[in-house]
Amino acid sequence: MSETASVDRLKEDVRQVIADFEALLKATAGDAGERVGEVRNRAEHTLRQARQRLDDLEDDTLAKARRVAGDADQYVRDNPWQSIAVAAGVAFLVGVLVSRR
Repeated sequence: MSETASVDRLKEDVRQVIADFEALLKATAGDAGERVGEVRNRAEHTLRQARQRLDDLEDDTLAKARRVAGDADQYVRDNPWQSIAVAAGVAFLVGVLVSRR
């Protein structure tokens, strides 16, 4: 599994945990008691922090992806013949591997 797929899966898992946590908080909204109120307040605070961290992680991931894409684009523009040679080599290897099957 690629790193990007792993990060995407992790983000989706965290989103699901947050959604389940929100459902739990809503389900216990009517429960009385000082201790329940304290735990509920801490849980809501933790939930807000988790959402913020997930948003920050997403922003960082997108910024890195854009930076890498920009670097790759610049490299291809600066070295067009090398890029063509690399692409041809990769295509050749894929062709060899596919023809063996």
